[in-house]
Amino acid sequence: MSEPRLTNSKLYLQRLGFDAPPAPTLETLRQLQLRHTGAFPFENLSTISGAPVPIDLASIEQKVLHDGRGGYCYELNKLFFTLLRELGFDARAISGRVVMNQPEGTWTARTHRLSLVTLDGVRYITDVGFGGMVPTAPLILDTEDEQATPHEPYRIEKQPDGYMLRANVAGEWRSMYLFDLQRQEDIDYTIGNWYVSTHPDSPFAQRLMVARTGDGWRKTLNNGSFALHRMGASSERREVTDVDELIALLEQEFDLRLPEQPHVRGALARMIVPA
Repeated sequence: MSEPRLTNSKLYLQRLGFDAPPAPTLETLRQLQLRHTGAFPFENLSTISGAPVPIDLASIEQKVLHDGRGGYCYELNKLFFTLLRELGFDARAISGRVVMNQPEGTWTARTHRLSLVTLDGVRYITDVGFGGMVPTAPLILDTEDEQATPHEPYRIEKQPDGYMLRANVAGEWRSMYLFDLQRQEDIDYTIGNWYVSTHPDSPFAQRLMVARTGDGWRKTLNNGSFALHRMGASSERREVTDVDELIALLEQEFDLRLPEQPHVRGALARMIVPA
């Protein structure tokens, strides 16, 4: 059975700054990952508004490449994985358990999609769908050394049941997610996506989360709390309490084109109502 293919890889590559398909090299992978996190924001507008989140390739392409939207890991990393395979990379779809902001030792549901890429016998993880702490460079799997990226340093720790990704945030090594190398199929991601997008305990159904990277900065939005994080400097923060201001911020700071539907506006208003 052949793999699904992108219907508009030329547009996708152009959005990432390539006029022609680049060679499947480490430098290409680095540029693709860095540019992807700047071009396509992480966002969960659909889940907070109760809209379905289809993760077939055609639906993702339409949403991200044509409708001016972003997405989360099941969308962004599927799109990216498909591109990598079409460019000739040796890539495998894998999954993990997000433990960021959880007590050490916590095991959560397997709800994160990422990819394993092998280049010249060296294994890397690559991820463009991890929200406000997405790594902006591929990371070597088989070392526990600190690894620099255009943003924070990361490291990968080998554990009895797989690997732990950690990031150095404000001088502290914080857990991001646990993962292993078991191959995943579409049905595995369908189940994870169903939980993430519909279960009442899923954070994706409870709060607005948007993120984007740029040269030396990250922008994040958590409900009405907007932050601009500059590497090596203090963060700038502000609270948004008006829905029109929130919509303008999504368009201006995250380059998102919101669907013109009343339920989207209503969902955004609910996200910024004081508790």
